[in-house]
Amino acid sequence: MIPKLEWGALVEAAESLGHGSDLPRELETGYEKNEDFLKKVHHVLLEVEVIEGALKCPESGTEFPITRGIPNMLINEEES
Repeated sequence: MIPKLEWGALVEAAESLGHGSDLPRELETGYEKNEDFLKKVHHVLLEVEVIEGALKCPESGTEFPITRGIPNMLINEEES
C-alpha cells in the first residue's frame, strides 16, 4: 500500500492536521522493516479522523465541507 501513496501529499495532509512530525519528509528505503515507521504510517492513515473542517482541492481551490466526519464532495451547479 505504501508504494502507491503520493507520499508528499500524505505528509502535507498530516502536517495540516498536526501530525506532520510523525512522518519523514521523504519515503526512506527499507521502511518495510522499520516497525516504528510502519506504526506512524498506520496511525496517520487509519486512526486520524477529521470531524469538522474542509477539504480543499489543490487544482480548483474548491472547498468541500466535512461535518461529523463526513465530507460533502458534491459541487454546486454554479461551480460545474
